[in-house]
Amino acid sequence: QVQLMESGGGLVQPGGSLRLSCTPSTSTFSILNMAWFRQAPGQQRQWVAAISSGGVTNYDDSVKCRFDISKDDAKNTVYLQMNNLKPEDTAVYYCKTIRRGVDYWGEGTLVTVSS
Repeated sequence: QVQLMESGGGLVQPGGSLRLSCTPSTSTFSILNMAWFRQAPGQQRQWVAAISSGGVTNYDDSVKCRFDISKDDAKNTVYLQMNNLKPEDTAVYYCKTIRRGVDYWGEGTLVTVSS
């Protein structure tokens, strides 16, 4: 069973930065179209950003100009660089992809933005 593994979450003050990473557990499961979602307590899971296999990116307006999604094909890893973090960014962040009609999710990494 292939798993997606997120890392890089933690506690950061408002205005700070974090970089999240997501890597499949199996190297033969190549990153293609990848996306980041987040879910705050008691809230619906929200789409944040996406990147295509060709490197085309797209962002939700709530993070546009602050977050940057990227990937390193050699490392088979997708990243989410989060800058100028705000308290409302506090959530569990998940990476996600679809392969042969099946959704694959990571277990999530917690980002807490607080002073």
